[in-house]
Amino acid sequence: MNKKSDKTGLIILGIFIAIFLISRVGNKTINKIVNQDTFRILASTSTKSMDEDLKKYAKSEGFNLDIVHMGDLEIVNTLNSDSSNYDAVWISNSIWLYMLDNTYLTTDSKSIALDPVVMGITKSKAIELGFVDNEVYNEDILNAIKENKLKYVMSSVTKTNTGATTYLNFLNSLAGSPEVLTTDMLDDENLKNDLKEFFKGVERVSGDEEYLTTMFVNGNYNAMINYESSLIKLNQELVKKNKEPLYLVYPVDGVAINDMPLAYINNSVDDGKKEKFKLLQNYLRSDEAIDKLESFGYRSWYGGTKDNVDSKVFNKDWGIDTTTYLKDMKYPSKAVITKALNLYIEALRKPTHVVFCLDTSGSMYGEGLKELQEAMNYILDSDLASQDLLQFSDTDKITVITFDSGVDKIFDTKYGNETKDVIENINSLEAYGGTNIYDPSIEALKILNKDDSNEYTKTVILMTDGQSNSGSFDELKKYYKKSKSNIPIYSITFGLSSEYELNDIAQLTNAKIFDGKSGLKEAFMEVRSYN
Repeated sequence: MNKKSDKTGLIILGIFIAIFLISRVGNKTINKIVNQDTFRILASTSTKSMDEDLKKYAKSEGFNLDIVHMGDLEIVNTLNSDSSNYDAVWISNSIWLYMLDNTYLTTDSKSIALDPVVMGITKSKAIELGFVDNEVYNEDILNAIKENKLKYVMSSVTKTNTGATTYLNFLNSLAGSPEVLTTDMLDDENLKNDLKEFFKGVERVSGDEEYLTTMFVNGNYNAMINYESSLIKLNQELVKKNKEPLYLVYPVDGVAINDMPLAYINNSVDDGKKEKFKLLQNYLRSDEAIDKLESFGYRSWYGGTKDNVDSKVFNKDWGIDTTTYLKDMKYPSKAVITKALNLYIEALRKPTHVVFCLDTSGSMYGEGLKELQEAMNYILDSDLASQDLLQFSDTDKITVITFDSGVDKIFDTKYGNETKDVIENINSLEAYGGTNIYDPSIEALKILNKDDSNEYTKTVILMTDGQSNSGSFDELKKYYKKSKSNIPIYSITFGLSSEYELNDIAQLTNAKIFDGKSGLKEAFMEVRSYN
């Protein structure tokens, strides 16, 4: 063999060795090498408005910016699990940084803007309640709910920032706005009863703030709790469509104010990341960014008031007064927040009646049915579900309808934490027959329509892996309209399920579709936060 052949052989050997080493290194390390000039921010969905400007600024400074959006409580879980994929976190409220297991994980946190969480009420309803141009206290809102004069929609207390901070604000206010809220105070029965009454006013729950707005626009509701910036954006859209805007109510005894901090994630490997972080943070606090933030409805001034604002954004006719000081609630400790969230699930939340419609047609035979059973086992097992604050309480009701070419089996429990028999029934299911998603949906609505909407939030969760080859959407539509149902039918796709058919159902019932094709357990966990 000549020298040229030897050299060629060495090159080929080198290539094989490189391929071997790369495969051993793994995708995660490769991504870090490839993306070493990319700065990654894990951000709340509430910050999306600034994405384009942030990325444009990063580009001008010579690096790429990748922004991954999640719900705030999901961000906490992600960082507690593995923070190595992110360089910074932009979250809605500082309290969630204090909920991290590693208190030293984030550093250099600074508030970027303020965004109160308030209730928006249709102007006519707000006038009727006497809330327009008057001082309103949290107790006034509670009394309107107690007297059955006010109902509202909101985001999940256990999954979203607006839901959780709304709850903590009312908890703090109804406890008398103490200097320090303690765990012992949560045992007060009068406080619990008042909070139960507050949550009785809930008509629908959304698992995220973005869909909450969509749900409100497509539904027939009088009030919604959301970010001030989100309500401003909604009002701008309503006015364009010649629809009645919402009047924003700011209780004088305290509101939940989010400080939107941007913090550095200390992963111990810098690689110039800290300098990039400082550039981004300084940009967000610059005059240019402040103008942008205010145009999107965020308050860029800290702890005080401001006279010179854009009246088309901070519109006084919508109840917004930037010249009046907002009293911020004092957020409690991590221990109090943890106990409060568990108390909400176990005793305060408006009871829910969920009907699961589960596809057991022939196409589910084998791994499909097994995956469905594992997902339902997780959701219905209180000990397992409580790890993600998804457990049912003893006041909840659960019904399971299995279907193939029609309704097959129906079993239920009137106590949401007593699910042993329901789980056993699910684990004994067999798969056979055709697919009919419409008849079980009608049956689910008939069951739920027997319940009092003042006592239960009512939801149908439909899971299917194929196209319906029997039954009729027209029959479902006819029943839904005739019964004047306001019950959402959320769908989970699996296998070869038809999104076209499920989209018809979603539009009819003001609901949405969840993707279970990459994992049924995750899909069931997500949809669970919508009831």
